Amino acid sequence: MKALTTDEVDGYLAKQLQNWTSKETAINRDFKFKTFVEAFSFMTAIALEVEKLDHHPDWTNSYNKVGIALSTHSAKGITQLDFDLANKIDQIYKKYE
Repeated sequence: MKALTTDEVDGYLAKQLQNWTSKETAINRDFKFKTFVEAFSFMTAIALEVEKLDHHPDWTNSYNKVGIALSTHSAKGITQLDFDLANKIDQIYKKYE
């Protein structure tokens, strides 16, 4: 899978993933929850999806906050797979809003 250009990434983010940003070779988003349990539950739901895709995020968790960075390491950049996973993550997050 080929990495997308900066223009392609910025265009997709502007149209499809307004809550995500790009930084270097990844797209990023921070999420906030009411409790640690909600944050951990969100991460667990994502973990089940990423196993199916065999595409794992770089992420952080601090109490009720989760930070996610998506990049396709084999392509050394951002690919459509990252956008697909970001859309899935956004769908999962809607259950917590």
